[in-house]
Amino acid sequence: MVAKSAPAKPKSAPVKALYRKYRPTSLDDVVGQEQITTPLKSAIEQGKISHAYLFIGPRGTGKTSVARIFAHAINHFDYQLEDNYLDIVEIDAASNTGVDNIRELREKAIIAPTKGKYKVYIIDEVHMLTKSAANALLKTLEEPPEHVVFIMATTDAYKVPITISSRTQVHTFRLADPETMFNHLRKIADAEKIPIEDDALRLVVRRGGGSFRDSLSILDQITTL
Repeated sequence: MVAKSAPAKPKSAPVKALYRKYRPTSLDDVVGQEQITTPLKSAIEQGKISHAYLFIGPRGTGKTSVARIFAHAINHFDYQLEDNYLDIVEIDAASNTGVDNIRELREKAIIAPTKGKYKVYIIDEVHMLTKSAANALLKTLEEPPEHVVFIMATTDAYKVPITISSRTQVHTFRLADPETMFNHLRKIADAEKIPIEDDALRLVVRRGGGSFRDSLSILDQITTL
């Protein structure tokens, strides 16, 4: 007689880090960056979409998150954190610094979008492009296809060539003020049932330095203690 093996236990889903779990999925969800979200929402409502945007500001302030949200919004795509639309292409300029990478981008940019109105290129850390790559990108910015929108982000605005930044709509992100960050973290701590006192939470705010990602990472670490 063969003994029956016990049924395999279903694998539990990996726990998402707080900064990923509470990443905004709409412009209305973005906290502390009204100087960015208000004009972007107005542009969407009026249908006045620029061909190029430059998001500048410190790390962890939401530049990439807002870029993704905006890319989906102008195409009327429902934004989920794990989705993958062919009309939205993300490029890490730190890993794709060469002129060949940008030339390939230019060749593909000519092709019309498959589903949305726009083909959107999100270029993170755009200041990392080599001089020749920046010049190649400049040619596309000077005469962009009507269906293409560039959203570039950088932590070092002074390293972005003026020839590029002058052809974009520039939006400056800022670090969150302590009270805004405290209220944001308190809301999340309560939702996650994290028993943390206000004094301790204010210390997290101070350590986070106004960066949403860093502050949530610290709060995440505390939950394991």
